[in-house]
Formats: sequence, structure tokens, C-alpha cells
Amino acid sequence: MASTVAATVFVESDGMTSGGSASLQFGTAEALEHVRKLTDVGTMTRLLHECIAYQRGLDLELENLLSQRPELDQQLLNLQRSADVLAILKGDSSDMLSKVASTSGLADQVSAKVRHLDLAQSRVQDTLLRIDAIVDRSNCLEGVNKSLVAEDFESAASYIQTFLEIDSKFKDSSAVDQREQLLSYKKQLEGIVRKKLLSAVDQRDHSNILRFIKLYNPLGLEDEGLQVYVGYLRKVITARSKLEFEQLVETMEQSKSNKQVDFVSCLRNLFQDTVLAIENNSEILSRLCGEEGIVYAICELQEECDSRGFNILKKFMEFRKLEKLTSDINSYKSNLLSVAVERPDLKQIELFLEETLSLTLLGENYTDYMVSKIRNLSSVDPELGPKATKAFRSGNFSKVTQEITGYYVILEGFFMVENVRMAIQIDEHVLDGLTTSMVDDVFYVLHSCFRRAVSTCNINSVIAVLSSGVSLLGGEYSEALQQKIREPNLGAKLFLGGTGVTLTGTEIATALNNIDVSSEYALKLHQSIEEQCGEAFLAPADRERIKSCLSELNETSNSFKKLLNIGMEQLAATITPRIRPVLDTVTTISYDLTEAEYADHEVNDPWVQGLLHYVETNVAWLQPLMTANNYDALVHLVVDFIVKRLEVIMMQKRFSQLGGLQLDRDTRALVSHFSSMSQRTVRDKFTRLTQMATILNLEKVSEILDFWGENSGPMTWRLTPAEVRRVLGLRVDFKPEAILALKL
Repeated sequence: MASTVAATVFVESDGMTSGGSASLQFGTAEALEHVRKLTDVGTMTRLLHECIAYQRGLDLELENLLSQRPELDQQLLNLQRSADVLAILKGDSSDMLSKVASTSGLADQVSAKVRHLDLAQSRVQDTLLRIDAIVDRSNCLEGVNKSLVAEDFESAASYIQTFLEIDSKFKDSSAVDQREQLLSYKKQLEGIVRKKLLSAVDQRDHSNILRFIKLYNPLGLEDEGLQVYVGYLRKVITARSKLEFEQLVETMEQSKSNKQVDFVSCLRNLFQDTVLAIENNSEILSRLCGEEGIVYAICELQEECDSRGFNILKKFMEFRKLEKLTSDINSYKSNLLSVAVERPDLKQIELFLEETLSLTLLGENYTDYMVSKIRNLSSVDPELGPKATKAFRSGNFSKVTQEITGYYVILEGFFMVENVRMAIQIDEHVLDGLTTSMVDDVFYVLHSCFRRAVSTCNINSVIAVLSSGVSLLGGEYSEALQQKIREPNLGAKLFLGGTGVTLTGTEIATALNNIDVSSEYALKLHQSIEEQCGEAFLAPADRERIKSCLSELNETSNSFKKLLNIGMEQLAATITPRIRPVLDTVTTISYDLTEAEYADHEVNDPWVQGLLHYVETNVAWLQPLMTANNYDALVHLVVDFIVKRLEVIMMQKRFSQLGGLQLDRDTRALVSHFSSMSQRTVRDKFTRLTQMATILNLEKVSEILDFWGENSGPMTWRLTPAEVRRVLGLRVDFKPEAILALKL
């Protein structure tokens, strides 16, 4: 390896004055030749040192290689041993290779023989199957012949089905005669089955109909069987519906009372027969043509149902004379002032409304059921559902239902208006009640009419009835509510002779109670109808229309509240003049108190108890006559009047510190008493007075800063900085300069 080691050094050329250098590799002939040519001692010395360094590197490398010799010797020994093992393995491998080659050849021979045997076996099996088919064909022909003779049509059909299945698997030209003979038997059996089935249909022999309709499957006549069987179902429904319709017409001709003619039962039986025909025969229909057979049956029976239902509704409109009735209603509405026009009977109209609702609901439920039946079929085209819905909605029955719905809207609107007017006319005080009969009666009528309209599931009917009802509430009913509170000289009648008149108080309180309860009932009516509409109408557009219409009920409720506020203010205005004289006496009361005067006021109240006595006398007697909400509102209006008057009076007085304590005590007494009179808090109404008392209780002017601004804590000041300075100025012992110096 030493011969491969070379070192490169840079030497100066003799002919280069600039100290140029050239590379020199030790151990090469070129290096030796170069050294021989050297003449410069310095260069020779430098190269000598480099050569010595190069030699030392070679020595180190040689020592490193020699140190690896024991390891290399051991590895060489191991290789020699491995070579002996490899020689043995080579021999074994050669032996194994020869055996594998021999085995492979043998396997190929065996595989070829197995394939040959498998081919032979499959041909044998095919031959055996064909032989069996030949035998089975013969057996089927013999079986068909015997079954036809014995009139065992089920077995004959089974044999024919088996023969056709065999024939479809094994096409054999030698079986042409057998095939022709079998087809002859099949044609003969088809003729017999058709004849027997038609005979059973004519005789309404359901058991034989089921027997022969089942034979259409093995004979491959599924479509024909479906048509025949659905036709049979249609005839059954037609016969029953026709019979009931004839009985209905006969009853109409003989009946002297509208109640005896039951159109609802007639229509219900028609729908029920149709639904049961589908439900009870779904298995047979599916066996004939799968779920497509069920759809076909529904569509076919719907045609008959649509026609029969149309006739029933037309007869209903004719017998109930809906067209004439709506005409009479329109005439009555346009001639209200004419005595000659008689009002249609409301009880009869209500019966017609209930009957109309029942008929339309039957149609709606039947349509929903049939459409959902189609949609729930798994193997039917999903687009068939919307198509079926459109077909059901566009039929004659649906059209006449829309016509009846138009009559319904007119009847319902008239019934609602007239009953509301009647409730207003016969309005009377309810024993032990706070309102008159009008309130409960009117909202009962509206609620009943609204719910009935929603039950039709017709969005246009609902909107029409709701709009009419809301208009009625905001019009005639609202006028009736305001009639009593508009009476002139209400205050004089209420306190005739200086004392409260119970009869007049009851009338006024009841009128206000009517408005209060009506506002609450309007909100409840909105909530109830909105919930019912949410269940009946799922389309977002329909819900939005209903929501918009019902929002007018909220507006009506708010208008009632405004009327109530006006009425309560009028009532309070009749009471407060009776309290004002007592309040005016407060102007004579001094709050620049000495300790003796303060102690005397603690024992002998100067004005608070007198004021509260007057309030009790003029207000408290109305409490059992008013709703809790109205009485609270009245108390609060009276409190507002008292507080505002007291604030004005107190701002005109002079106070000592004890006077401030007296004002605080008087305010607390007022708050305590009025809190016991009302279920709603009144403390906030006395906040300004309480804060005035707090200011007037201060030891010195600067103490206000402990309660003002950032130091106010949870207190919210109702007094402005200017008012605070003014209140501080009421103290006789506070200097104006100190007050002006405050930075508020």
C-alpha cells in the first residue's frame, strides 16, 4: 500500500524570480527526476524535511495496517471454514434441485390428468342434467295433463312454470314437440283461469278470486293479473259507494231535518274502503308486480274515489244550499238597517261549519295517507311522490273541496262577527267576577273560529279568518270596551255625595278590567293559534304569512294596553283632587325642627297618617273590584301624584338636620304603606325624596362628596348636581359659600 501513497509539495522553480511554485508528488519517477535537477540548497532542505514527514506518515499508515493483521487472519480462517460448509450446501442444493425438478414434472403430469378428469366430469354432469331435464319435461307434460283433467289448476300452473324454467336453461332442438305441447297446455290453462276468475269476479267470490289470481304469476301473466284484480277492487268499492250514495240521496228526499243526512259518514266509508283495499291486498299486489303494483292500484282506485267523493260533496253543497246561504249572508250584511232581511240561523251555520270541516279534513287525511304510502315504498322512483301529490291535488274532488272552502270562509266570518256582536249586545256583569260576560264570550268565539280555520289546513282560509277576527277585535270590540270609560262626569258619579259609589265604582272598575283581561287574552290567543299553526303548516312561506297575520294580535293587545292606561289615568284624575287638600296642608308644616319638636312629631304625626287615611278612603275600596294589575296601576298613579307634589313642597321649605331626619322618617312611612297596597315595588318612585332626605341629614356640606361620584357605590343618583346644591341650600345651617365651592 506504501507505493500508492504520494505527497504533493510546492517547490520554487529555478527560473522563476517571483517565487512561483510547482507541485511535486513523492514516490513517483517525476519526483525523483526533479530532485536530481535541483541546485538550490534551500529548496533541497525544504524538500528533505517534507520527504521525512512523508516517510513518517507512511510509517504510521504501515503500523496501522499491521495492527489489523490478527483480525484479518481470524476472518480469513473463518472464511476457510465457511467455504467447507458452502461446499456441503452446494452439494445438498444440487440434490434438492434435481428432486424439485422431478417433482415439478410429476405435478405437471398429475395436473394435466386432473384437468382432463374435471372436464370429463363437467361434461358428464351436464349430460346428466340434460337427461334429468328431458325426464322432468316429460314429467311436467304428464303432470299438466293429469292436473288439467283433475282440475288441479295450481299443480298444472306449477308444472308449466317448472317446464318453462327448465326450457330456458337447456335449449334443446329435440324438445320442440314437447315445448309446443306444453304451450298448448299453457294456453288451455290460461283460458280456464281467465274464465274462472271472471266468473268469480262477477259472483264476488273473494276466495276463488284469490285462488285464481295467484295462478297468474306462474303463468307469466302478472300485468294482466294486476289489472284484473285492481279492476275487481274498484268494482267492489264502486258498488259499496254507489249503494251508500243512493241511500244518502233517498234520505235527503225523505228527510225533513238537516241533521238526519250524514254526508260525513258516507265520505268516510268511501275513503275507508279505499284505504283498506290497499292495506289488505298489499301482499297480493306486491306478489304480482312488486311495489309498482301497489302504486298502480292506488292510482286506479283514486280515480274512482275522486269521482265518488266529488259526487258526495256536490250533493252536500246542493242539500245544504250553501250557495243560497252565502247569498243570504251577503244580502243581510249589505242591508243591516233593513228590518225585512232576516238574519240566517247561527246555530244552523255552526252545524254546517262543523260538517264542512269534517268533510275537508277527511279529504286532507286521505290524501296525506295515500301520498305517504307511495313515498314510503323503497323501490319506487322518489319523484313519484310529488307527482302523486300533484295528481291528488288536481282532481275533481280537490276542486270541489276548494269551492266548499270558499263557502266555509264566508260562513265562518259571518258566524264569528255575529256571535261577537251578540256577545257585546247581551253583555252583563258576571256574579263574583271582575269582568263582564262579553270578554270571555268574545274570546271563546274567536278561539273556536280560529282553531276551526286552522283545522282546515288551508292557508288561505286561515289567513282570511284570522284577519277578520283581528279586525273585529280592533274595531267593534274595542269600541265596546271604551264605551263606559268615555262617559262624561265620571268623577262626579264615582264620588257622589263625597263618598265612593259602589255601583259606579263597580261599573268603572269592570270596564277597566275588561280592557286589561282583553289585552292578556289577545296574547294568549296569539300563542295558542301560533302553536296549532306550527303543527298544521310546515312550509316556511305559509308560516311566515301566519306569523305576519298573528302579529296584528300583538298590536291589538298593545292598543288595549294604551286604552287601559288612558282609562286608569282618567280614574286617577278623579281621585287625586280629593287627596290634594291633604297634601297642601304639608306646606304649613315646618321642618326647621328643634329637638323638642322632633320628639313631638315622633309621637304626634303631623300629616303622613292623615294622607294615608285619605288614600285608603278614596283608593282601597276599589281593590276588590279591580284586577290585581289594574289596582297596582291605580296605586302607582296615585303615588306618582303624591311624590311629585311632595317634591315641589319640600323644595320650598327650610330644614334643620332634625328636619332632614323627620323627612326621612316620613318618606319611609309612605314607602312602607304603599308597598303593602301594591304587589309591584313602589320604592323607586320615592328615590328622589329619599335622596333629598339623605342630603338634608348630612353633618356638613362636604359630606356629600362621600356619597357622590365614584363614592356613590350601588346608589344611582336621581338628583342633578344643580338639584343637589339646591337641596343643600334648604339647610338653615349650611353656608352658601361652602355649597358653591363643591365640585360635583
